Amino acid sequence: MSASIHDMTTGSPLRCILRFSLPLIAGYLLQQLYSVIDAAIVGHWIGVNALAAVGGTFSVMFLIMGFCNGLCAGFAIPVAQSFGAKDFTLMRRYAANAIRLSAWIALILTLVTTLSCTQILHLVSMPDNIFHDAYIYLMLQLWAIPLTLIYNLLACMIRALGNSTQPFYFLIFTSLLNIVLDLVLVIGFGMGVAGVGVATMVAQAVSALLCWLYILKRMNLLVARGSERSYDRRIALHLLNQGVPMGLQFSITGVGIIMLQSSNNALGTVYVASFTVAMRVKYLFTCVFENIGVAMATYCGQNIGAGQVARIGQGIRAALLLSLTYFVFTFIIIQPFADEMMLLFVDRSEAPIIHNAAQLMRICCWFYPVLGLLTILRYSIQGLGHSQLSMLSGVMEMLARGGVSLWLVPVAGFLGVCYGDPVAWIAADLFLIPAFRRLKSAL
Repeated sequence: MSASIHDMTTGSPLRCILRFSLPLIAGYLLQQLYSVIDAAIVGHWIGVNALAAVGGTFSVMFLIMGFCNGLCAGFAIPVAQSFGAKDFTLMRRYAANAIRLSAWIALILTLVTTLSCTQILHLVSMPDNIFHDAYIYLMLQLWAIPLTLIYNLLACMIRALGNSTQPFYFLIFTSLLNIVLDLVLVIGFGMGVAGVGVATMVAQAVSALLCWLYILKRMNLLVARGSERSYDRRIALHLLNQGVPMGLQFSITGVGIIMLQSSNNALGTVYVASFTVAMRVKYLFTCVFENIGVAMATYCGQNIGAGQVARIGQGIRAALLLSLTYFVFTFIIIQPFADEMMLLFVDRSEAPIIHNAAQLMRICCWFYPVLGLLTILRYSIQGLGHSQLSMLSGVMEMLARGGVSLWLVPVAGFLGVCYGDPVAWIAADLFLIPAFRRLKSAL
């Protein structure tokens, strides 16, 4: 078997998960660090209003790109399961049909969203003084949907075979490329928020190309041959049954985030900017929990495919240990230094923005163990092939954020916004814990 491929059905579960998740975590940390630098460039060189315009579209992009990411992760689960079962012909048929389905979905999604861009911005209560910049930035992000789908699908298939290292190397290169393009287009050519959007599009295109070339050269086991490339209705339906619920899970969660951000946007530009900078830093920390979960999806997928049921519980315990260890680190960093982190984006004179954003960071940090449990259980359930259950946990998150938006934010203002995520995480866990216990007992 190629050194580019890693079997997670043997060896220490903790070592398997750690080996898989570390490059994944490093890659997403780099990606989120780029997001931080991106926001810093916008905030310092274009202005607070431009920063608010870029950040004001966050919930919309979470909904749309979250669907794309979830869809691709779902498509990769049958690939991981058939790899674990050592049925490589079936694995390649899944891969070929996933590419075909993704192309059609990308086309439809791009057309629908670009034609609805103005209505989407009105839906999230985008303030008039930043509407134009928000429209330009969002439209460029929507045009990049096909590139995002291609990259995520190829990266997910590489990870399905246990290789999380190579996508990390690609992220290093394309993140640096994105930062350089930001500096050139925003500062050098004065393109404003359009420069940020164009830089992202180019970086996504390069990422997709690098993944495809790597698969052709080093992971030829994934490349379909002859009749394996043909459309198979049964396989396509199975892929959609795995991918669509996972995509909808992110989208349903995104609806709740849209409701929360819409209520926050209505508070004014200062609060839009506060939410923007807090989210940039928050995701820099929370992406670690997310990617321990992503590792569990591949781990559980391979092990259930190989019939190694006992290793699943062992993997859950190992992942929880990793999450709790990381929570201690975040607490030590965030609680004393949250205010200083916000100076990356705005000048010290913007005291209200700094105070609000730091407050959100500190409140969310207390609930990171709840988030860690959520991601581990959700992705494990997905890896076991039960995407519908994980989708229902997204419904719980949506309802919780909707309740905060409708009842808490009007009463408590931005403090209510700060509790939007923690309340949603708790609601999801209240569903996931009994769901996973029941599912595991039936294995």
